[in-house]
Amino acid sequence: MEKKPFNDADKHYQKHVGTPTSYNMKQMPKPILMIGYFFFGFMAIAVVLIILLILLDKIL
Repeated sequence: MEKKPFNDADKHYQKHVGTPTSYNMKQMPKPILMIGYFFFGFMAIAVVLIILLILLDKIL
C-alpha cells in the first residue's frame, strides 16, 4: 500500500528528498531497534519519576 501525496509540494518532497511512504518496525536492524526501545523506555520512566517527585514534594 503506497502513500499517495496530497499535493504537489508533498509529491516533490517525496520524490527528491526520499521520504519513506511506509515503514515496518520489525524490519529495522536490531541495534537501532534496541536504542529506540531504550530511549523511549528511559523517557517514560523519567516522566513517571518526575511526577512522583513533584507529588511527594507537595505532600511533605
